[in-house]
Amino acid sequence: MNEVILALLAGFIVGVLFSAIKLPIPAPPVLSGVMGVVGVYLGGIAYQWIIEKFFS
Repeated sequence: MNEVILALLAGFIVGVLFSAIKLPIPAPPVLSGVMGVVGVYLGGIAYQWIIEKFFS
């Protein structure tokens, strides 16, 4: 849970800094960005499952 809070805090600070210096926020559109992260996470889980199931 600490990692989640630290990641949220870091993202908040970056968002404030980028807005303060009038730069576009360095994040993809909301839904596609979230789905990209979910896809990466699920791909990592699938890889571990495939390795355990077929190669061990």
